[in-house]
Amino acid sequence: MKFFLASIAILSAGVSAFSISKPNNNNNSASSSRITTITRTTAASRTTTTTSLSASGGGMSVRPIGIGSASPQTLITNVDLESVHDTSDEWIRSRTGIQERRVLVHEGTRSVITATTDDDDEGGTIDAEIDETLRTLGIEAARNALDMARTDPADIDLVICATSSPDDLFGDAPSIAHAVGCDSARVVAFDLTAACSGFLFGIVTASQFLGNGGGSARKALVLGADALTRWVDWEDRNSCILFGDGAGAMVLSSSDDDDDDDDDDVRSL
Repeated sequence: MKFFLASIAILSAGVSAFSISKPNNNNNSASSSRITTITRTTAASRTTTTTSLSASGGGMSVRPIGIGSASPQTLITNVDLESVHDTSDEWIRSRTGIQERRVLVHEGTRSVITATTDDDDEGGTIDAEIDETLRTLGIEAARNALDMARTDPADIDLVICATSSPDDLFGDAPSIAHAVGCDSARVVAFDLTAACSGFLFGIVTASQFLGNGGGSARKALVLGADALTRWVDWEDRNSCILFGDGAGAMVLSSSDDDDDDDDDDVRSL
């Protein structure tokens, strides 16, 4: 309301333009937001007012130096789902764009696996005996990211696993950090839950440690991993077609890390 009254007052006084900036309580931040109202008066004394909202933010203090991913070996196609639901490949693809999904083997997916293997003398595309977990997928993705980054796991200071479906109730990040060879005497590892935006929150959280930690943290490993097929109702054809399982990882380095100043080390991430 105050902004509206201020606009009216300034327009009445004949001022051509003004702007109001949102106060920034952090003097060290480069972020800002601005509401700008521009008033133009034509020769015919007609006034046109345009209002726009814009925002800008400072650069992050970290950069990615390696990425990796992992997905289960077990594959369920739309045709496979036809064995257990009144659906079709065309119906699913036309509504979701999905043709197949990689899944962990568990009670929910086993109903589809069993029906498919019974219908296919050669066993189809599904192997029900594969021993995979979300943790093993996270470990594989983390190792791939570390390999690409050419980073020794012992040099990782922080491991964040963004997930809504961990294997361990208390978090998978510590066990993943241990499995890939991080130094237990120095690494901090924890899970973060933020659903679909979890990986983004993980990167932002890691950047706070790397950028504001006074140099105590130089490299971080951020994972996004979920096994949502364990929580899907496989008797509901409207939801079970949407989800798969997998893990992705990224190695982040603080921007002022002298060991990574060569731009060639950042390879088309």
